[in-house]
Amino acid sequence: MSLNLDDKKAVVAEIAAVVANAQTIVIAEYRGIGVASMTALRKQARESGVFLRVLKNTLARRAVEGTPFASLADQMSGPLVYAISEDAVAAAKVIQNFSKKDEKIKVIAGSYEGKVLTVAEVAQLATIPSRDELLSMLLGVMQAPVAAFARGLGALAAKKAEDAAPAEEAPVAEVAATEAPADAA
Repeated sequence: MSLNLDDKKAVVAEIAAVVANAQTIVIAEYRGIGVASMTALRKQARESGVFLRVLKNTLARRAVEGTPFASLADQMSGPLVYAISEDAVAAAKVIQNFSKKDEKIKVIAGSYEGKVLTVAEVAQLATIPSRDELLSMLLGVMQAPVAAFARGLGALAAKKAEDAAPAEEAPVAEVAATEAPADAA
């Protein structure tokens, strides 16, 4: 289905707005991929916060004009899917991981901080932990001393409770022993 001029302008404006907030764009060829696979890829992208869309290359070129991603325009030919993310590694992770499951998805290039990335560089970018993963690692490191301190206090309280329990039982036994002969007399 062909788009009229107003529809094309709307698509370019929508993509330009997404690109304005993006840190990374990864483009991949999707020739021969099945509908179920493309649906799974879109679902995975949506869950990761990645904008994923199949676009006409001329519209994509117009959308990236005047942005740090303009140098990526030379790579835009053939049937391509565009993964755009605000997270620096999310787009690369989604496309790279999915290309391992379905070999019909082939990474063509990427762009990060105005630099065009090769297929190998996109693969390297995909190995870096995402922002959320890094934050969870940082939180774990920050919580470790507090958790260790809490476990130490818990162990100390348990030990004091064990030491106090036999001491409390001894006077009860002594009182019972002293009371028994008094009843007999």
